[in-house]
Amino acid sequence: MSELPPVDSAKSRALTKKDFMSDQIIRWCPGCGDYAILSQAQTVFAELGIPRENFVMISGIGCSSRFPYYVNAYGFHTIHGRAPAFATGIKTSRPELSVWIATGDGDALSIGGNHTAHMLRRNVDVQVLLFNNRIYGLTKGQYSPTSELGKKTKSTPMGSLDHPFMPLAFALGCEATFIARSVDIFTKEQREVMRAAHEHRGAAFVEIYQNCNIFNDGAWDSLIEKPVREERCLFLKHGEPMLFAGGKKGIKLDGLRPKVIELGDGLTADDCLVHDETDPYLAALLARMDYPEFPVPMGVLHRHSRPTYDAQFNEQIEQAKAAAPDASLKKLLFAGDTWRVE
Repeated sequence: MSELPPVDSAKSRALTKKDFMSDQIIRWCPGCGDYAILSQAQTVFAELGIPRENFVMISGIGCSSRFPYYVNAYGFHTIHGRAPAFATGIKTSRPELSVWIATGDGDALSIGGNHTAHMLRRNVDVQVLLFNNRIYGLTKGQYSPTSELGKKTKSTPMGSLDHPFMPLAFALGCEATFIARSVDIFTKEQREVMRAAHEHRGAAFVEIYQNCNIFNDGAWDSLIEKPVREERCLFLKHGEPMLFAGGKKGIKLDGLRPKVIELGDGLTADDCLVHDETDPYLAALLARMDYPEFPVPMGVLHRHSRPTYDAQFNEQIEQAKAAAPDASLKKLLFAGDTWRVE
């Protein structure tokens, strides 16, 4: 666990991005998308008005998992795929802390898949930033759980046979109460999503498209480059119609399926689906929308409220204490049948 220097907390002055910049040398490849994500996270953390000593950044293994070194707050760099287990323990024992996970598509969805799934279904009040670059970058370019079919890598020289995960559909299937998506270079939208994740009480799962310019350069260029962005990204706003391509196109419900329509010839924004973050059925459609059939949804796809695991966990502890105020660990150890070993 990293050590903080003497804290000049938010009680005495407003924090800035610089307060969350550590003295560690950032060891990512030049041009890596992680730099942009780190910058936006540090900016948002400073805006939240939470003292640095109340932040905890947890990571597993991977390029994204260097995050705890570079955020000047408390943090744990744990083992591969186990960040959710550490985060659950921290949040249940210290529920007042703001707990964030920085993870990658391999760390969270391969060896850490079960840990991620159970943390989401339990609705532990943590924020998950999943960097999705469709590759294993730290171990030098093997295919990952989100790599596309036919992907040729060092571990799949003839092309991957594995059908890829859709991370937001996975999270929704695990009963996550908040799912969202952004892109490393979409700085404004990325900050908006991070703020929304912080405001949510429960497991907030944010997928961030991230570029690995060494082992999978341009993985998302067909969606996010400026010349095509308007046509291939759908920026969602709660309560507003789903429009894209500069307002020239929209998403309409055709039976039980979404459909792309061009506005005009009698079709207007009133014919388009209106985004409702609270509708789980709409979220299920959005989580599976992908290019080239559809534009890729960006922003908050879904959020709803239900009791958090950490709150209920601590309520049970208080109930147990009230029911047995004289209980002690020593009494428990010596209760029932015991043996003395001489």
